[in-house]
Amino acid sequence: MISWEEDIRNACQTMQKGGLILYPTDTIWGIGCDATNEEAVRRVYELKRRVDNKAMLVLVDSAARLETYVEEVPDIAWNLIEVDDGPLTIIYDKGRNLASNLLGEDGSVGIRVTQEAFSQKLCFQFRKPLVSTSANVSGEPSPANFSEISDIIKQGVDYIVNYRQDDRQKAAPSHIIKLSKGGLFQLIR
Repeated sequence: MISWEEDIRNACQTMQKGGLILYPTDTIWGIGCDATNEEAVRRVYELKRRVDNKAMLVLVDSAARLETYVEEVPDIAWNLIEVDDGPLTIIYDKGRNLASNLLGEDGSVGIRVTQEAFSQKLCFQFRKPLVSTSANVSGEPSPANFSEISDIIKQGVDYIVNYRQDDRQKAAPSHIIKLSKGGLFQLIR
């Protein structure tokens, strides 16, 4: 079994070359790549058999990174991130410095600040945001743990993280809130 650090190093090297990874997040297992690389993002859509106008979310390691990837972070976002007790994805109006095919048709982007140790360290070491989309073919159920991930997905990525493959605990997706100017928000999930 390889170490945590080696897993992170291998995943980062894979993504630096434009590759796709399969990795555990603060919610469910995800397919990931460099969120600034349009070709890598295109490969994720292709693997998931998903139309590319359905945006995918992004993971970052700290709230401080938000201003790099969002044109304007509403004040309420800082409060929500600080007080939320579970994984929270916030959809912001205007993403920037990200692959254009990652953004919604209206330019919006969903970003989650991960609090889980492995995915947080992975984001920190990679020094860029990561795509984080459920490890399933579009339309199929999201896998609750590694054992439920289909062979299609496993064979379609360039690196599979070893950490937490034996964990059978059922994971759940994040809450999703859409924020807009003036403090308007909409609970999506």
